[in-house]
Amino acid sequence: MEHGVLQGEVQEISRSARVSVAVPVYNEEAVVPLLLQRIKTVLDGLPGGPHELVLVDDGSSDRTLEMLMEAAKHDPRVVVVGLSRNFGHQTALVAGLDHVSGDAVVLMDGDLQDPPEAIPTLLDWYRRGYDVVYVQRINRKESWLLRLCYYVFYRLMAALSSTQLPVDAGDFGLMSRRVVDEIRKMPEHHRYLRGLRKWVGFRQIGIPIERSARHAGRTKYSPLKLLKLASDGIFAFSIVPLRAAAIIGVAAIALSMLFSLYSLYARFWLHSPQGFTALVLVVTFLSGINLFFLGIIGEYVGRVYEETKARPHYVVATSANFIARAGTGASPDQAKSWARPTASLGSD
Repeated sequence: MEHGVLQGEVQEISRSARVSVAVPVYNEEAVVPLLLQRIKTVLDGLPGGPHELVLVDDGSSDRTLEMLMEAAKHDPRVVVVGLSRNFGHQTALVAGLDHVSGDAVVLMDGDLQDPPEAIPTLLDWYRRGYDVVYVQRINRKESWLLRLCYYVFYRLMAALSSTQLPVDAGDFGLMSRRVVDEIRKMPEHHRYLRGLRKWVGFRQIGIPIERSARHAGRTKYSPLKLLKLASDGIFAFSIVPLRAAAIIGVAAIALSMLFSLYSLYARFWLHSPQGFTALVLVVTFLSGINLFFLGIIGEYVGRVYEETKARPHYVVATSANFIARAGTGASPDQAKSWARPTASLGSD
């Protein structure tokens, strides 16, 4: 009876939770008006509040930042963070997490492939006691080749990772304040946020939501950037490639011993000529294996080197409507270690 009363109180508190929606944008001037309209409509219909919309401009070269700053002038709920250059999608998401102040935080992309209208559904599961509600993408609208690559990657990543990562889950999802605070404590630079979100733990659930087509413009993820994101995920959550190097090395030694025995047998009992072609093929193959795994080891070493430099994740050039709140958004001390602001415009 007492448990039910306490549970009811927790749910009531959750219903009045403040919601922050963090969205990274990069050269999205064609999408910004509809993006603002749809998210504001959703926030208007949510109980509790005041809610906020944190938009991180990742060094856009078009009118994206100008349009966001104009929107912030007319709506105090709109918080704008303008980065000094393009730091990358995952870093822009980190900047969004550093500047949110809500009890529940929703991360989503700015191309409207993540439907803002799904936010109330995420909040329903949050009110049921889940700290993380991630979206599993279904019915993607990309080309069949890209869909195949995503399908293979998510399952390969899940198989290699020591953390049980969900398949087909992107960055779109909801996190409680304590999950956001734990993620913000992690200083690593090569981030795979959907993996860090799972690593933190707490109660998590995935819900299937249809992936919409891009509203306008073109994707900012080139094949090379997608490959970098995939490598960040694999190298951040798995040491299987290093173990594979050791296993293949042992296998190569065993095969070379068998081949040596065969060569001696062929030379002295079968009196066959020495196999120059076979020797060249074996040496070339093993040299390729050596260089491949040297590159794998170099990736891990390079990432350690990047971390030792301890540079800030990003630099803030301008902001609007952002106020550092103790215990919620980025505090001044945390701002020194996570970002380096150079100017601030229109702060309220």
